[in-house]
Amino acid sequence: MERGRMSRATSGRPSELPMRVQDSNRMSMYTTPKSKQPSFGKLNIPKPQSMTSERRTSFFGARTVGASMPRNSTMSGFGGTEKIKDTRPLHDKSFVQQCIRQLHEFLTEQGFPGILSAKMLQSPSTKEFVKVFEFVYRQLDPTFEMPNSKVEEEVPAILKALRYPFVLSKSAMYSVGAPHTWPQALGALMWLIDQVKINWSLSKQELLFSEFCEDSDNIEEGAEYNKLLLEYTAEAYSKFMQGEDTFDDVDELFISKLKKMYNVDEALLASMEEKYRILSDEVERLEKESHTDRLMTKRMDRVKLQADLKKLQSYRSNLEAFKGNLENRASELSYELEVTGSQLESLKREQNELQLLLQNQKFTPADVERINREKRELQQTITRLSKSLEDAQQHQWMEEIALSKVKEKAELKAAEYQKLARKLKLIPVSAENACGNDFEIRPFECGPGSMSQHKTQIQMLLRKLISDVEEENSRLANMKLSLEESSEQVNSNIMDKSNDLKQMREQIRKVDERLDSDMQELAQEEQGWAAEVESVENHLTILEKKVTYGYDEAVQQLKAAQQQYHLVLQETNEEKRTVANNLASVVKTAVDHLSITEKGLEDLHARVQRFGSKAVEEDEAVVQKLRETLKSFTSKASGL
Repeated sequence: MERGRMSRATSGRPSELPMRVQDSNRMSMYTTPKSKQPSFGKLNIPKPQSMTSERRTSFFGARTVGASMPRNSTMSGFGGTEKIKDTRPLHDKSFVQQCIRQLHEFLTEQGFPGILSAKMLQSPSTKEFVKVFEFVYRQLDPTFEMPNSKVEEEVPAILKALRYPFVLSKSAMYSVGAPHTWPQALGALMWLIDQVKINWSLSKQELLFSEFCEDSDNIEEGAEYNKLLLEYTAEAYSKFMQGEDTFDDVDELFISKLKKMYNVDEALLASMEEKYRILSDEVERLEKESHTDRLMTKRMDRVKLQADLKKLQSYRSNLEAFKGNLENRASELSYELEVTGSQLESLKREQNELQLLLQNQKFTPADVERINREKRELQQTITRLSKSLEDAQQHQWMEEIALSKVKEKAELKAAEYQKLARKLKLIPVSAENACGNDFEIRPFECGPGSMSQHKTQIQMLLRKLISDVEEENSRLANMKLSLEESSEQVNSNIMDKSNDLKQMREQIRKVDERLDSDMQELAQEEQGWAAEVESVENHLTILEKKVTYGYDEAVQQLKAAQQQYHLVLQETNEEKRTVANNLASVVKTAVDHLSITEKGLEDLHARVQRFGSKAVEEDEAVVQKLRETLKSFTSKASGL
């Protein structure tokens, strides 16, 4: 919420919403009916403060919703798990500087043990961020110890366990000081500091007012009180979501119900107030009288002297440190004084020599003109050199900016390289493809010489790995070529068998044509024999008619003709049967051989095609994967 907060009865669990910047009225925002200081006879319930005239500064920025407009709830319900959008202006430079100042003040007040400076907090390293986080978290858990390994995973896990409403990724921990990740990490630290301050305020209230709440624990933790508090909270939250800022009517109703539940007697309250006033007067009188006690005076003096002694000791330590700094400064100044004195002596000697030279020589007008000309040239040279110096300083500034950008890009590329190396199982040293080698790049952790040496070592290892991949690629390529040659040979065999099959089919076609022609010839011969038989029968009828003219001769001729006819018919039938049997056997043999050959060729072609396609697909997939790996390695190696 960005307006007045309602009183809550819970004590100890941190809020799931992001905390606000501390202000003077903050203590009253986190008090509860249980932890609020009682007034001995009057039940005090804090009222939500009106925020119509003054807005609080929060990490979420200024709120622009009007007082009369309904609010959009970021929670889907009690206990909802909907992700909350981070609306804090973390990319606003003024806001970031304000957070850095608050962080610096907090660490200084709590006695941060390490080296602390505002410049360091502008862009800290991962190690420095972990130290600051560990110090802040120890304010909540003094027994906490940060592990030495996997701190990039430990910090987000701790924030998630504390119900930090936003996400701090593990990848952001590798480059905390980068401009795009430091604001998110700084926001998480400020949220954690708010949690620490809330925990302190609740602890102080519980310690201060614990004895007044011992008798009322059974009442405030009971079902009736919880039900009443939930009704009050729901009603106030409903009005808050409708745009209201004050809840006087809800507070009055809640107070009346509490008085009814606690059986509050107004007369008893008035008498208790009177007793409280009398006891307060008595306490003041006794305190005034106790000041005359010598033992109490000595004790007070002792406490004051101890406080003064502590102040003097701290002042002495500061003086010693200041003295050490002054001594260092004095030694530096003495050294500079000696150097300046030697330079002064040399300049005096040079001045004397020039003075003698000036006294001994006489200047002519030409010499004066030459000296003036040289003076003008020297002045021009000085002007030109000054301009060159300004240009050089500007160029240096631009180069420094470019260097910072290049450094940031190098960090991003190093992160991408680490991610790719982990994906390729090259990092850590115990990875599958690392082979015991260290492929991890640690930019800006060592000097330039060791960095270049480490880079050269990684490049050599990558070149070796690339050469191994190329050898494996060439071996697979040779295997692919051999498989392609075998496939071509099988295809050529298939083509030869196909040609043989075409020839066999051509021969079968020719045999079929020859059979058709023979059948046609036989049909023509049968027609001829039928015509001849018909002519013989006609001749027979003529002979029968002329039986009287040569019966015996005709009978003999008829017998001879019949014998010749039967003989020719028998020979023709025998020849026809022989030709048909031969053609049938030839056709059957050719068809059987053709079917067997086709079946064998089909089985061989299917088996070869299946084996060849499977092998070619596997080889192409392996070769494509190796090409992509080789291309990525080559691009990364060239980028390094």
